[in-house]
Amino acid sequence: MKYAIVESGGKQFKAVEGATIDVDLLDVEVGSAVNLADVLLVVEDEQVHVGTPTLKVAIVSASVVDHVSGPKVVTFKYSPKKRIRVKTGHRQHYTRLLIESIKVE
Repeated sequence: MKYAIVESGGKQFKAVEGATIDVDLLDVEVGSAVNLADVLLVVEDEQVHVGTPTLKVAIVSASVVDHVSGPKVVTFKYSPKKRIRVKTGHRQHYTRLLIESIKVE
């Protein structure tokens, strides 16, 4: 099994060829290609390539499948004696990427 640990938006994701990952919203159109250059680790069967902190020779190629919204998070602040009731909701926007290939040169 071949997979890589990539960094996007300050977060780390496990990228497996043929699978999809949801990263923070990227300013690219649906159907376009994206190269993730911040590769921290690549595992190919028994070979492990570890970066310090990133691998300069590894590139993960992906294509944009869709722009999606995450689950709604509701916060509710309540102070009974002060009559304070504040209800707020938030939905984070993500870009869904299809991992096409992991290359190590």
